[in-house]
Amino acid sequence: MTHLQAGLSPETLEKARLELNENPDTLHQDIQEVRDMVITRPDIGFLRTDDAFILRFLRARKFHHFEAFRLLAQYFEYRQQNLDMFKSFKATDPGIKQALKDGFPGGLANLDHYGRKILVLFAANWDQSRYTLVDILRAILLSLEAMIEDPELQVNGFVLIIDWSNFTFKQASKLTPSMLRLAIEGLQDSFPARFGGIHFVNQPWYIHALYTVIRPFLKEKTRKRIFLHGNNLNSLHQLIHPEILPSEFGGMLPPYDMGTWARTLLDHEYDDDSEYNVDSYSMSVKEVEKELSPKSMKRSQSVVDPTVLKRMDKNEEENMQPLLSLD
Repeated sequence: MTHLQAGLSPETLEKARLELNENPDTLHQDIQEVRDMVITRPDIGFLRTDDAFILRFLRARKFHHFEAFRLLAQYFEYRQQNLDMFKSFKATDPGIKQALKDGFPGGLANLDHYGRKILVLFAANWDQSRYTLVDILRAILLSLEAMIEDPELQVNGFVLIIDWSNFTFKQASKLTPSMLRLAIEGLQDSFPARFGGIHFVNQPWYIHALYTVIRPFLKEKTRKRIFLHGNNLNSLHQLIHPEILPSEFGGMLPPYDMGTWARTLLDHEYDDDSEYNVDSYSMSVKEVEKELSPKSMKRSQSVVDPTVLKRMDKNEEENMQPLLSLD
C-alpha cells in the first residue's frame, strides 16, 4: 500500500482492487500516464495535477487512463466555460449559504451498506425569493468538492435521494432544459464522483414528464442508476435500508435536520443571517445559458413540450413501476 492509499480501510482497499482495478504497485505510473496527457490540451488551464488530485479521477473511471484524463479535462473545461458560477465559490457566498441552510444538499450521518454517502434533497425547500437554481447547483458542487476529499468516498461513492413532495408546478417551471443540462454537465460529465443511485420519491406527474425530456442527455450508465419510486417507499427500502433513513423516507430515524451539512461547512458562520437579495446576485439563469459551451446552446427554453404534458395523466405516478436495475 502506498501513502496515497493511507486513508482506505482494508475492506475499501480490496474493493478498489476488485472493482476499480487499483494496483498499489502501478499507482504512481497510472497517475503519471494521465498527467502526461495534459500537454495534449493546451486550451485548458489544468490548475491541479498533483498525485492525490489525479487519483480521484482514476478511481472515478476505474483506472482507464484515457477516460480518467477526459474527465479531468472536462472538470477544468466546465469551470472555464462557466466562470461566473465559480466566482465566490465558497460556503459563505450568500446564494450558496442560503441553499446549504435549506438542505441543498443534505447528508445523512450513516453510510449505506456499500459504504456510500447518502445525499438528500427536499425539492420543495427551494426559496425562489432568496437564491437561484444556479446557487443550488453551486452548493451541491461545493459540497461534493469537500466530500470527495475523503478517499473512502472516492472509492465507494454516493447515493442521492430527491424528495419531490409539495414541489409545485410553478417551481418546476423554472427547471428549464438549459438549466438541467448545465447540472448534468457539471455532475455527470465533469465531476469525479461515483453515483451508485439517484432515487426520486413522491414525484408528481410533471417531474416524470420532465425526466422524459432530459433522459436523452443522460449516459446509459446514469439512466440505469435512476430509480423512480413515486409513493412506493418499500421499493426504496429494498435498496437503502430503513434503519439508516430519516422518517421522511419511511425510515426509523428522526426527521432530517436540514442544517446538518450546512453547519459542517459554515461552522461558526452558520448563524450569521446577513440580508441577501437575490437581485444582488449578478448571474441570472439567462446569463448562465449565454455562457454555456456551443454544444449546449441548442436547447428549448420551455420546461417541456406542451404535447408531452397533455399526454401525461396526473395519476400516472401512482401507476409507475420503480426501475430497479442495479447495473
